[in-house]
Amino acid sequence: MPVHLAPSLLVPAAALVVWSLAMLVWLLIVRFSAFKVAGIDLRKVPRGGRGQELDRMLPPQANWPAHNYAHLMEQPTLFYPTILILALLGQGSALNLGLAWAYVLLRIVHSIWQARVNIVAIRAGLFLLSSLVLMLLAINALIAALAAAL
Repeated sequence: MPVHLAPSLLVPAAALVVWSLAMLVWLLIVRFSAFKVAGIDLRKVPRGGRGQELDRMLPPQANWPAHNYAHLMEQPTLFYPTILILALLGQGSALNLGLAWAYVLLRIVHSIWQARVNIVAIRAGLFLLSSLVLMLLAINALIAALAAAL
């Protein structure tokens, strides 16, 4: 079976990478500003210190962007190979492209919500919705991979 690449699927994946890096910048600005306000000298933090120890020294809002960045390093790691599978198998249908963009937009809204407001019930709903979208993409990738293998 000839393979026709679907590079359009790579655009939402690249957008999520850029968003993740934007969250990295956001967390650095917020946390380092909070360290300064709290009078925390990072050079005096004991060796081997962990982020959780620093979390306790700062107001919760100063940690929210960092927590979201960690979340962007978790579940989206399933999104990227799913998108690659679909793109390599030429599965850039309107449905898959729409699902990919929906996932990215939901993760962006989740990030902004967590970093700014952080009402857990709403954040959990956004996470659940994005997870369902990812599940649909993963099922489509599995079906496409099975069809290509047969």
